[in-house]
Amino acid sequence: MDDQEAQQHEGSPELFMFLASTVHDMKNSISVLSGTLENLLAAHQSTSAPEYSQMAHMLYQTKRLNDNLIQLLALYKDVGKPGYPFDPAPRSVRELVEQVEGQARMLLQSRGVTLDIDYPLHAIWSLDEDLVIGVLVHAINNAIRYTRDRVRMAITIDGDYLEVRVEDNGLGFPNSLLEAGVNAMDPQRSRINFLNNSSGLGLYFSSEVAKMHKHRQRSGSIALENGGTLGGGCFILRLP
Repeated sequence: MDDQEAQQHEGSPELFMFLASTVHDMKNSISVLSGTLENLLAAHQSTSAPEYSQMAHMLYQTKRLNDNLIQLLALYKDVGKPGYPFDPAPRSVRELVEQVEGQARMLLQSRGVTLDIDYPLHAIWSLDEDLVIGVLVHAINNAIRYTRDRVRMAITIDGDYLEVRVEDNGLGFPNSLLEAGVNAMDPQRSRINFLNNSSGLGLYFSSEVAKMHKHRQRSGSIALENGGTLGGGCFILRLP
């Protein structure tokens, strides 16, 4: 196959549609599995039983897979490109927090992780609610992987930006992930790392969502760092 034939094959609309349809079916199946696990965990009488811990781990893995598939579907639809259904509107920060907390509640509970929340009660900010919720839920799910027992989501208004920090009290991000956080802002530098099993998909998706939010020549951004209030890893989302 020469280069021209390869490009035609790679750009096949039929192949793209097939892949998108397959990913969508996988996402629906995993969503059913995730919902079943949440119901089983909620109904379980003993949180100390071995099977409870196993189901909690299964729930974490299904949430992680579901996050990845949602991100793949969004990127397939060219998130951040003209024509994507980007819908920013004034939103209550309190309602945003409640939705994020609701989606993460069972996973946090099943893993024995406490979520601390700090935000301005009456703040309103213009953002795409669905996309931002997706970014923050993914950040919390990721923090659960690294934390010992506590995650903090803190929202503040910093000048002309809404800053959301998702922090944990674990050992902090490894250098490979800190570097991935920088590379996520530049798709030319983003690479799959088979040594640490990281594709950077979640960071790249989060970066694209952040950059879609613009106001008066300012764009959103993400960052990773270690430290913060809890002393572990910190995911930072800034929206103008």
